[in-house]
Amino acid sequence: MPSDLRPPPRHGDGKSQTPLLANDKPRDYASPHRPLAPRRSTSRFHERDPETSASKGTRKRYTYAAAFLVLSLISFTVQTETAVYIQHNLKWNKAYCMLYLTHGSWVILWPVQLLILRVHKAKMPWRPFWRRHVQILRQTAQMVEHQTLHVPSPQSRKSPVPYFIKTTAFVTCALTVAGGSWYVAVDLTTASDLTAIYNCSAFFAYAFAIPILKEKLKWSKVFAVGVAIIGVLVVAYGDVSPGKHGNKSGGGAGGPNAPAHDEASNRALGNIMIGFGSILYGFYEVLYKRVACPPDGCSPGRGMIFANTFGSMIGLFTLTVLWIPIPILHVTGIEPFALPRGEAAWMLLISVMANATFSGSFLVLISLTSPVLSSVAALLTIFLVAVVDQLLPPPLNNPLSGAAIAGGCLIIGAFLLLSYATYREMDEERRHKAAMNDVEESDVEDL
Repeated sequence: MPSDLRPPPRHGDGKSQTPLLANDKPRDYASPHRPLAPRRSTSRFHERDPETSASKGTRKRYTYAAAFLVLSLISFTVQTETAVYIQHNLKWNKAYCMLYLTHGSWVILWPVQLLILRVHKAKMPWRPFWRRHVQILRQTAQMVEHQTLHVPSPQSRKSPVPYFIKTTAFVTCALTVAGGSWYVAVDLTTASDLTAIYNCSAFFAYAFAIPILKEKLKWSKVFAVGVAIIGVLVVAYGDVSPGKHGNKSGGGAGGPNAPAHDEASNRALGNIMIGFGSILYGFYEVLYKRVACPPDGCSPGRGMIFANTFGSMIGLFTLTVLWIPIPILHVTGIEPFALPRGEAAWMLLISVMANATFSGSFLVLISLTSPVLSSVAALLTIFLVAVVDQLLPPPLNNPLSGAAIAGGCLIIGAFLLLSYATYREMDEERRHKAAMNDVEESDVEDL
Protein backbone atom coordinates (compact mmCIF):
# COMPACT_ATOMS: atom_id res chain seq x y z
CA MET A 1 0.00 0.00 0.00
CA PRO A 2 1.36 3.43 -0.83
CA SER A 3 2.59 5.34 2.17
CA ASP A 4 0.23 8.24 1.61
CA LEU A 5 -2.79 5.89 1.83
CA ARG A 6 -1.80 4.21 5.07
CA PRO A 7 -4.01 5.07 8.09
CA PRO A 8 -2.43 7.07 10.87
CA PRO A 9 -1.05 4.99 13.74
CA ARG A 10 -3.50 4.23 16.52
CA HIS A 11 -2.92 5.03 20.17
CA GLY A 12 -1.05 2.21 21.78
CA ASP A 13 0.53 0.71 18.64
CA GLY A 14 3.96 1.81 19.84
CA LYS A 15 4.54 4.37 17.06
CA SER A 16 5.00 8.08 17.52
CA GLN A 17 2.67 10.59 16.00
CA THR A 18 3.90 13.47 13.87
CA PRO A 19 3.91 16.67 15.91
CA LEU A 20 1.22 19.17 15.02
CA LEU A 21 3.51 22.14 15.49
CA ALA A 22 7.20 22.60 15.10
CA ASN A 23 7.69 23.04 18.83
CA ASP A 24 5.57 20.03 19.74
CA LYS A 25 7.44 16.93 20.76
CA PRO A 26 6.27 13.45 19.80
CA ARG A 27 4.57 11.63 22.65
CA ASP A 28 4.77 7.91 23.19
CA TYR A 29 1.23 6.98 24.16
CA ALA A 30 2.16 3.33 24.59
CA SER A 31 4.57 4.07 27.42
CA PRO A 32 2.99 3.17 30.77
CA HIS A 33 5.09 5.86 32.42
CA ARG A 34 3.52 8.74 30.50
CA PRO A 35 0.08 9.85 31.65
CA LEU A 36 -2.53 10.75 29.07
CA ALA A 37 -3.25 14.04 30.86
CA PRO A 38 -0.89 16.59 32.40
CA ARG A 39 0.10 15.77 35.92
CA ARG A 40 -1.67 17.83 38.53
CA SER A 41 -0.84 18.29 42.14
CA THR A 42 -2.95 16.01 44.29
CA SER A 43 -1.97 17.65 47.57
CA ARG A 44 -5.44 19.06 48.00
CA PHE A 45 -7.24 15.85 47.04
CA HIS A 46 -5.13 13.12 48.56
CA GLU A 47 -7.34 12.79 51.60
CA ARG A 48 -11.10 12.84 51.53
CA ASP A 49 -11.96 11.24 54.85
CA PRO A 50 -13.38 14.15 56.90
CA GLU A 51 -12.26 12.82 60.28
CA THR A 52 -8.71 12.09 59.16
CA SER A 53 -8.47 15.40 57.31
CA ALA A 54 -9.67 17.36 60.34
CA SER A 55 -7.29 15.58 62.69
CA LYS A 56 -4.35 16.15 60.34
CA GLY A 57 -5.21 19.85 59.97
CA THR A 58 -5.41 20.33 63.74
CA ARG A 59 -2.08 18.58 64.31
CA LYS A 60 -0.43 20.73 61.66
CA ARG A 61 -1.82 23.89 63.21
CA TYR A 62 -0.62 22.88 66.68
CA THR A 63 2.82 21.94 65.36
CA TYR A 64 3.28 25.43 63.96
CA ALA A 65 1.86 26.92 67.15
CA ALA A 66 4.34 24.94 69.28
CA ALA A 67 7.26 26.23 67.23
CA PHE A 68 6.14 29.84 67.60
CA LEU A 69 5.47 29.31 71.31
CA VAL A 70 9.09 28.26 71.88
CA LEU A 71 10.32 31.21 69.82
CA SER A 72 8.12 33.63 71.76
CA LEU A 73 9.30 32.32 75.14
CA ILE A 74 12.98 32.64 74.23
CA SER A 75 12.62 36.10 72.69
CA PHE A 76 10.51 37.37 75.59
CA THR A 77 13.11 36.25 78.10
CA VAL A 78 15.84 38.10 76.19
CA GLN A 79 13.64 41.19 75.94
CA THR A 80 12.76 41.23 79.63
CA GLU A 81 16.31 40.74 80.89
CA THR A 82 17.76 43.42 78.62
CA ALA A 83 14.97 45.89 79.46
CA VAL A 84 15.52 45.37 83.19
CA TYR A 85 19.25 45.93 82.73
CA ILE A 86 18.68 49.13 80.73
CA GLN A 87 16.34 50.77 83.23
CA HIS A 88 17.78 49.52 86.51
CA ASN A 89 21.50 49.24 85.83
CA LEU A 90 22.07 51.76 83.05
CA LYS A 91 19.46 54.21 84.42
CA TRP A 92 17.85 54.94 81.03
CA ASN A 93 14.28 55.15 82.24
CA LYS A 94 12.16 56.52 79.39
CA ALA A 95 8.92 54.60 79.64
CA TYR A 96 6.91 55.96 76.71
CA CYS A 97 9.94 56.24 74.45
CA MET A 98 10.70 52.56 75.03
CA LEU A 99 7.04 51.70 74.43
CA TYR A 100 7.14 53.66 71.16
CA LEU A 101 10.36 52.05 69.95
CA THR A 102 9.35 48.51 70.81
CA HIS A 103 5.89 48.72 69.23
CA GLY A 104 7.33 50.60 66.27
CA SER A 105 9.85 47.80 65.71
CA TRP A 106 7.00 45.55 64.65
CA VAL A 107 7.18 47.24 61.25
CA ILE A 108 10.06 44.91 60.33
CA LEU A 109 7.93 41.76 60.64
CA TRP A 110 6.59 41.79 57.09
CA PRO A 111 9.92 42.66 55.35
CA VAL A 112 11.72 39.92 57.29
CA GLN A 113 8.97 37.46 56.45
CA LEU A 114 9.13 38.43 52.77
CA LEU A 115 12.91 37.92 52.79
CA ILE A 116 12.53 34.43 54.28
CA LEU A 117 9.89 33.50 51.70
CA ARG A 118 12.07 34.87 48.92
CA VAL A 119 15.08 32.85 50.02
CA HIS A 120 12.88 29.77 50.15
CA LYS A 121 11.76 30.42 46.56
CA ALA A 122 15.01 31.85 45.21
CA LYS A 123 14.61 30.08 41.85
CA MET A 124 11.23 31.65 41.15
CA PRO A 125 11.36 34.90 39.14
CA TRP A 126 10.65 37.98 41.21
CA ARG A 127 7.53 39.17 39.37
CA PRO A 128 5.46 35.99 39.70
CA PHE A 129 6.70 35.57 43.26
CA TRP A 130 5.61 39.11 44.20
CA ARG A 131 2.32 38.80 42.32
CA ARG A 132 1.52 35.55 44.13
CA HIS A 133 2.44 37.02 47.51
CA VAL A 134 0.24 40.08 47.01
CA GLN A 135 -2.59 37.86 45.80
CA ILE A 136 -2.41 35.73 48.95
CA LEU A 137 -2.38 38.80 51.20
CA ARG A 138 -5.35 40.32 49.37
CA GLN A 139 -7.37 37.09 49.44
CA THR A 140 -6.63 36.52 53.12
CA ALA A 141 -7.49 40.13 53.96
CA GLN A 142 -10.85 39.69 52.25
CA MET A 143 -11.42 36.47 54.22
CA VAL A 144 -10.69 38.39 57.41
CA GLU A 145 -12.93 41.32 56.51
CA HIS A 146 -15.92 39.18 55.54
CA GLN A 147 -15.14 36.26 57.92
CA THR A 148 -15.63 33.63 55.25
CA LEU A 149 -13.36 31.35 53.25
CA HIS A 150 -15.36 31.93 50.07
CA VAL A 151 -15.68 35.66 49.42
CA PRO A 152 -18.47 36.43 46.89
CA SER A 153 -17.34 37.88 43.57
CA PRO A 154 -18.68 41.45 44.07
CA GLN A 155 -17.00 41.68 47.47
CA SER A 156 -13.75 40.14 46.19
CA ARG A 157 -13.28 43.12 43.85
CA LYS A 158 -13.53 45.56 46.75
CA SER A 159 -10.22 46.69 48.23
CA PRO A 160 -9.69 45.59 51.87
CA VAL A 161 -7.36 48.54 52.54
CA PRO A 162 -9.96 50.90 54.12
CA TYR A 163 -11.12 48.17 56.49
CA PHE A 164 -7.61 47.48 57.70
CA ILE A 165 -6.71 51.12 58.15
CA LYS A 166 -9.58 51.43 60.65
CA THR A 167 -8.86 48.03 62.21
CA THR A 168 -5.14 48.75 62.66
CA ALA A 169 -5.85 52.08 64.32
CA PHE A 170 -8.38 50.55 66.72
CA VAL A 171 -6.26 47.53 67.69
CA THR A 172 -3.07 49.60 68.06
CA CYS A 173 -4.73 52.15 70.32
CA ALA A 174 -6.10 49.38 72.56
CA LEU A 175 -2.63 47.81 72.78
CA THR A 176 -0.90 51.12 73.46
CA VAL A 177 -3.27 52.15 76.25
CA ALA A 178 -2.93 48.69 77.83
CA GLY A 179 0.86 48.89 77.69
CA GLY A 180 0.90 52.51 78.83
CA SER A 181 -1.16 51.68 81.92
CA TRP A 182 1.57 49.27 82.99
CA TYR A 183 4.19 52.00 82.84
CA VAL A 184 2.00 54.46 84.72
CA ALA A 185 1.38 51.93 87.48
CA VAL A 186 5.08 51.04 87.89
CA ASP A 187 5.75 53.90 90.31
CA LEU A 188 2.36 53.75 92.02
CA THR A 189 2.10 50.19 93.29
CA THR A 190 4.23 47.24 94.35
CA ALA A 191 5.90 44.75 92.05
CA SER A 192 3.75 41.96 93.51
CA ASP A 193 0.50 43.78 92.80
CA LEU A 194 1.73 44.74 89.36
CA THR A 195 2.62 41.17 88.40
CA ALA A 196 -0.46 39.55 89.89
CA ILE A 197 -3.10 41.98 88.62
CA TYR A 198 -1.71 42.50 85.14
CA ASN A 199 -1.37 38.80 84.41
CA CYS A 200 -5.02 38.28 85.25
CA SER A 201 -5.59 39.34 81.64
CA ALA A 202 -5.84 35.61 80.85
CA PHE A 203 -9.12 35.56 82.77
CA PHE A 204 -10.41 38.67 81.00
CA ALA A 205 -9.39 37.22 77.62
CA TYR A 206 -11.66 34.24 78.30
CA ALA A 207 -14.43 36.50 79.59
CA PHE A 208 -14.33 38.59 76.39
CA ALA A 209 -13.96 35.53 74.14
CA ILE A 210 -17.37 34.17 75.19
CA PRO A 211 -19.50 37.07 73.84
CA ILE A 212 -17.14 38.28 71.08
CA LEU A 213 -15.82 35.00 69.66
CA LYS A 214 -18.91 32.97 70.65
CA GLU A 215 -16.80 30.52 72.65
CA LYS A 216 -18.65 28.05 74.81
CA LEU A 217 -18.27 28.27 78.55
CA LYS A 218 -16.38 25.12 79.52
CA TRP A 219 -15.47 24.40 83.10
CA SER A 220 -12.23 22.70 82.08
CA LYS A 221 -11.04 26.00 80.59
CA VAL A 222 -12.30 28.01 83.55
CA PHE A 223 -10.42 25.66 85.88
CA ALA A 224 -7.22 25.91 83.80
CA VAL A 225 -7.31 29.71 83.72
CA GLY A 226 -8.02 29.77 87.47
CA VAL A 227 -5.04 27.52 88.21
CA ALA A 228 -2.80 29.74 86.06
CA ILE A 229 -3.87 32.86 87.95
CA ILE A 230 -3.28 31.08 91.27
CA GLY A 231 0.21 30.28 90.04
CA VAL A 232 0.80 33.96 89.29
CA LEU A 233 -0.41 34.90 92.79
CA VAL A 234 1.96 32.35 94.33
CA VAL A 235 4.90 33.81 92.40
CA ALA A 236 3.90 37.39 93.24
CA TYR A 237 3.08 37.00 96.93
CA GLY A 238 4.88 33.81 97.92
CA ASP A 239 8.07 35.62 98.96
CA VAL A 240 8.62 38.40 101.45
CA SER A 241 10.78 40.33 98.99
CA PRO A 242 9.39 39.99 95.47
CA GLY A 243 11.90 39.95 92.68
CA LYS A 244 11.58 40.96 89.13
CA HIS A 245 9.78 37.89 87.91
CA GLY A 246 7.33 37.86 85.14
CA ASN A 247 5.08 40.33 83.58
CA LYS A 248 3.94 40.73 80.09
CA SER A 249 5.59 44.11 79.84
CA GLY A 250 2.60 45.89 78.52
CA GLY A 251 1.69 43.07 76.19
CA GLY A 252 5.20 42.81 74.89
CA ALA A 253 5.74 46.52 75.22
CA GLY A 254 9.28 46.04 76.36
CA GLY A 255 9.16 47.40 79.89
CA PRO A 256 10.98 45.81 82.81
CA ASN A 257 9.42 44.50 85.95
CA ALA A 258 8.82 47.03 88.65
CA PRO A 259 11.37 47.38 91.42
CA ALA A 260 10.30 46.35 94.87
CA HIS A 261 8.90 49.23 96.89
CA ASP A 262 9.08 49.27 100.67
CA GLU A 263 6.03 51.48 100.67
CA ALA A 264 4.20 52.02 97.42
CA SER A 265 2.87 55.51 96.93
CA ASN A 266 -0.74 55.71 95.87
CA ARG A 267 -0.98 51.92 95.84
CA ALA A 268 -4.74 51.87 95.44
CA LEU A 269 -4.59 54.17 92.42
CA GLY A 270 -1.82 52.09 90.89
CA ASN A 271 -3.82 48.90 91.35
CA ILE A 272 -6.81 50.51 89.67
CA MET A 273 -4.63 51.58 86.76
CA ILE A 274 -3.05 48.17 86.30
CA GLY A 275 -6.44 46.50 86.67
CA PHE A 276 -7.73 48.63 83.82
CA GLY A 277 -4.67 47.67 81.78
CA SER A 278 -5.26 43.98 82.51
CA ILE A 279 -8.84 44.20 81.29
CA LEU A 280 -7.84 46.14 78.20
CA TYR A 281 -5.03 43.74 77.32
CA GLY A 282 -7.42 40.79 77.50
CA PHE A 283 -9.77 42.77 75.25
CA TYR A 284 -6.91 43.52 72.83
CA GLU A 285 -6.12 39.81 72.43
CA VAL A 286 -9.74 38.90 71.70
CA LEU A 287 -10.23 41.94 69.47
CA TYR A 288 -7.22 40.99 67.36
CA LYS A 289 -8.57 37.46 66.96
CA ARG A 290 -12.00 38.77 65.96
CA VAL A 291 -11.14 41.53 63.47
CA ALA A 292 -7.65 40.67 62.16
CA CYS A 293 -7.40 36.86 61.96
CA PRO A 294 -8.63 34.58 59.15
CA PRO A 295 -11.72 32.45 59.90
CA ASP A 296 -11.52 28.82 60.93
CA GLY A 297 -10.60 26.58 58.02
CA CYS A 298 -7.94 28.88 56.61
CA SER A 299 -4.60 27.15 56.26
CA PRO A 300 -1.88 27.74 58.89
CA GLY A 301 0.37 29.14 56.17
CA ARG A 302 -2.03 31.95 55.35
CA GLY A 303 -2.59 32.60 59.05
CA MET A 304 1.12 32.98 59.74
CA ILE A 305 1.76 35.19 56.71
CA PHE A 306 -1.12 37.52 57.50
CA ALA A 307 -0.36 37.71 61.25
CA ASN A 308 3.12 39.07 60.58
CA THR A 309 1.76 41.43 57.95
CA PHE A 310 -0.79 42.83 60.39
CA GLY A 311 1.96 43.16 63.01
CA SER A 312 3.86 45.34 60.53
CA MET A 313 0.76 47.49 60.09
CA ILE A 314 0.64 48.00 63.88
CA GLY A 315 4.31 49.02 63.82
CA LEU A 316 3.74 51.41 60.92
CA PHE A 317 0.78 53.06 62.66
CA THR A 318 2.86 53.42 65.84
CA LEU A 319 5.77 55.07 64.03
CA THR A 320 3.64 57.45 61.98
CA VAL A 321 0.99 58.45 64.55
CA LEU A 322 1.98 57.60 68.11
CA TRP A 323 5.09 59.83 68.10
CA ILE A 324 2.78 62.75 68.89
CA PRO A 325 2.85 62.28 72.71
CA ILE A 326 6.68 62.34 72.77
CA PRO A 327 7.10 66.15 72.29
CA ILE A 328 4.14 66.76 74.61
CA LEU A 329 5.79 64.70 77.37
CA HIS A 330 9.07 66.52 76.72
CA VAL A 331 7.60 70.02 76.91
CA THR A 332 5.59 69.27 80.04
CA GLY A 333 8.63 67.71 81.72
CA ILE A 334 6.85 64.44 82.42
CA GLU A 335 9.39 62.51 80.34
CA PRO A 336 12.21 64.57 78.79
CA PHE A 337 13.22 63.06 75.48
CA ALA A 338 16.73 61.63 75.24
CA LEU A 339 18.15 58.92 73.01
CA PRO A 340 20.23 56.18 74.66
CA ARG A 341 23.97 56.21 74.16
CA GLY A 342 26.77 53.69 74.32
CA GLU A 343 25.91 50.44 76.07
CA ALA A 344 22.31 51.51 76.64
CA ALA A 345 21.82 51.96 72.88
CA TRP A 346 23.14 48.48 72.05
CA MET A 347 21.14 46.83 74.80
CA LEU A 348 18.01 48.70 73.71
CA LEU A 349 18.54 47.49 70.13
CA ILE A 350 18.71 43.89 71.37
CA SER A 351 15.63 44.39 73.52
CA VAL A 352 13.66 45.96 70.67
CA MET A 353 14.55 43.18 68.21
CA ALA A 354 13.69 40.53 70.79
CA ASN A 355 10.37 42.24 71.39
CA ALA A 356 9.57 42.30 67.66
CA THR A 357 10.30 38.57 67.51
CA PHE A 358 8.14 37.89 70.56
CA SER A 359 5.27 40.03 69.31
CA GLY A 360 5.25 38.47 65.83
CA SER A 361 5.30 34.99 67.35
CA PHE A 362 2.55 35.91 69.80
CA LEU A 363 0.30 37.26 67.02
CA VAL A 364 0.83 34.04 65.04
CA LEU A 365 0.08 32.00 68.16
CA ILE A 366 -3.24 33.80 68.68
CA SER A 367 -4.10 33.37 64.99
CA LEU A 368 -3.38 29.63 65.01
CA THR A 369 -5.00 28.79 68.36
CA SER A 370 -7.02 31.10 70.59
CA PRO A 371 -6.41 34.24 72.65
CA VAL A 372 -7.14 32.34 75.87
CA LEU A 373 -4.52 29.66 75.22
CA SER A 374 -2.02 32.27 74.01
CA SER A 375 -2.56 34.42 77.09
CA VAL A 376 -1.97 31.48 79.43
CA ALA A 377 1.04 30.44 77.36
CA ALA A 378 2.50 33.93 77.91
CA LEU A 379 2.38 33.26 81.65
CA LEU A 380 5.03 30.59 81.13
CA THR A 381 7.49 33.44 80.75
CA ILE A 382 7.09 34.20 84.47
CA PHE A 383 8.74 30.93 85.42
CA LEU A 384 11.22 31.05 82.53
CA VAL A 385 12.45 34.53 83.48
CA ALA A 386 12.80 33.39 87.09
CA VAL A 387 14.98 30.47 85.98
CA VAL A 388 17.17 32.73 83.85
CA ASP A 389 17.51 35.15 86.77
CA GLN A 390 18.91 32.27 88.79
CA LEU A 391 21.53 31.53 86.12
CA LEU A 392 22.76 35.10 85.60
CA PRO A 393 26.13 36.03 87.15
CA PRO A 394 26.18 38.24 90.27
CA PRO A 395 25.05 40.92 90.88
CA LEU A 396 22.43 40.45 88.13
CA ASN A 397 21.18 37.11 89.36
CA ASN A 398 18.12 36.63 91.54
CA PRO A 399 17.82 33.37 93.55
CA LEU A 400 15.04 31.02 92.45
CA SER A 401 12.63 30.79 95.38
CA GLY A 402 10.30 28.00 96.38
CA ALA A 403 7.31 30.20 95.59
CA ALA A 404 8.59 30.77 92.05
CA ILE A 405 9.00 27.01 91.55
CA ALA A 406 5.55 26.20 92.97
CA GLY A 407 3.85 28.95 91.01
CA GLY A 408 5.68 27.97 87.84
CA CYS A 409 4.54 24.36 88.19
CA LEU A 410 0.93 25.52 88.59
CA ILE A 411 1.20 27.69 85.47
CA ILE A 412 2.77 24.87 83.44
CA GLY A 413 0.08 22.44 84.57
CA ALA A 414 -2.67 24.92 83.70
CA PHE A 415 -1.15 25.50 80.27
CA LEU A 416 -0.99 21.77 79.51
CA LEU A 417 -4.58 21.30 80.65
CA LEU A 418 -5.82 24.23 78.58
CA SER A 419 -3.78 23.08 75.56
CA TYR A 420 -5.40 19.65 75.67
CA ALA A 421 -8.90 21.10 76.06
CA THR A 422 -8.35 23.58 73.22
CA TYR A 423 -6.86 20.89 70.97
CA ARG A 424 -9.86 18.64 71.45
CA GLU A 425 -12.27 21.50 70.87
CA MET A 426 -10.53 22.60 67.67
CA ASP A 427 -10.36 19.02 66.42
CA GLU A 428 -14.07 18.47 67.05
CA GLU A 429 -15.05 21.72 65.33
CA ARG A 430 -12.90 21.04 62.28
CA ARG A 431 -14.16 17.46 62.04
CA HIS A 432 -17.75 18.69 62.18
CA LYS A 433 -17.16 21.32 59.49
CA ALA A 434 -15.31 18.84 57.27
CA ALA A 435 -18.20 16.38 57.56
CA MET A 436 -20.79 19.07 56.79
CA ASN A 437 -19.04 20.91 53.99
CA ASP A 438 -16.12 18.70 52.92
CA VAL A 439 -14.08 21.86 52.47
CA GLU A 440 -10.32 21.50 52.31
CA GLU A 441 -7.99 24.13 53.67
CA SER A 442 -6.67 26.67 51.19
CA ASP A 443 -3.16 25.78 50.14
CA VAL A 444 -0.21 28.20 50.22
CA GLU A 445 2.50 25.56 50.47
CA ASP A 446 3.92 26.85 47.19
CA LEU A 447 5.28 29.79 49.17
